[in-house]
Amino acid sequence: MLELPFFDDIHRDLVRDLTAWCAEHVHGDHDGDVDTICRDYVRRMGAAGWLRYVVPSEYGGALDALDSRALCLIRETLAYHDGLADFAFAMQGLGSGAITLHGTPEIKAAYLPKVASGEWIAAFALSEPDSGSDAAALTTAARLDGGAYVLDGCKTWISNGGIADFYTVFARSELDIPGAKGISAFIVLADAPGLHIVERIEVIAPHPLATLHFEGCRVPISQRLGDAGMGFKIAMQTLDIFRASVAAAAVGMARRALDAAVMRAKSRRMFGETLADLQMTQAALADMSAQIDASALLTYRAAWLRDVARVSTTREVAIAKLTATENAQRVIDAAVQLFGGLGVKRGEIVERLYREIRALRIYEGASEVQKLIIARSLLKG
Repeated sequence: MLELPFFDDIHRDLVRDLTAWCAEHVHGDHDGDVDTICRDYVRRMGAAGWLRYVVPSEYGGALDALDSRALCLIRETLAYHDGLADFAFAMQGLGSGAITLHGTPEIKAAYLPKVASGEWIAAFALSEPDSGSDAAALTTAARLDGGAYVLDGCKTWISNGGIADFYTVFARSELDIPGAKGISAFIVLADAPGLHIVERIEVIAPHPLATLHFEGCRVPISQRLGDAGMGFKIAMQTLDIFRASVAAAAVGMARRALDAAVMRAKSRRMFGETLADLQMTQAALADMSAQIDASALLTYRAAWLRDVARVSTTREVAIAKLTATENAQRVIDAAVQLFGGLGVKRGEIVERLYREIRALRIYEGASEVQKLIIARSLLKG
């Protein structure tokens, strides 16, 4: 944790207490069914009170409003210990974030306390087979029929797909309006008739991931978030809040890799001395440390600007995510190299980190998308 004016005492206490909890409850042991592990993480984090930070206090949360610095610190700490624990926490926030921002009081009261307690698992369903980075091109349709919308279409790469209790789904409700302006947001319960899990997706760092298919799935109008046509704006607002925390997770993974690399360098004997005595090793460790600090500063600058300065942080968040995820990939790759053959042995911490970090450069906006956001901001002046 950076000891800078970015944080209040509540943040320092949070990191201290969460670090102690992780030492006892988070071990990165992924033996067993990944669905069961994630459900267990959600249940235990809910019981311990950590999920209270993803909802406002009025609905069972820890703070009056979503606090970007708290979200980032929690994700950095969890990711340091286990990427799957970080994933379980992050998805509770991302999956329910649109409800926090745009849900009616009735919807908030029905969903957010169960998210905070870990009773319900949340998911965010935006991506489609032909519209990932270009989310405004989505084609899942939401046709108004009396007092309900009828959803038809497909969503894929949905984290928590198959284990979630509800999905925040984005679909085209204004069928004659192309692009972002025709999209609305809905809450769909996992057991809603017409919603099917058609594929579970296996990836290099396992976590619950699925393709969803909607076929005549009726969703009451009362389950729409915000006004009709506001869905794309709601999705981007939600991502703006939680994208900074992706950067924080990358910082946590990079810190763990650096700590492992330092221990390895100091203990590994070669050529009559330790690996740490070699200047090339020292140069690598110095680069790793500098990259981590640069990433952390950009991440918590973005979080502080949102929490304290109360300004739009779309550009700052994009810079933080781009820098932190790309730097973390470099740091972890360097750690694998310092470990030598052990670095690619299944079960070694740097091998696990090498698999876990890769997705962060893609999800919630790939690095190339972050570059577009930054460049557009500059060109607008």
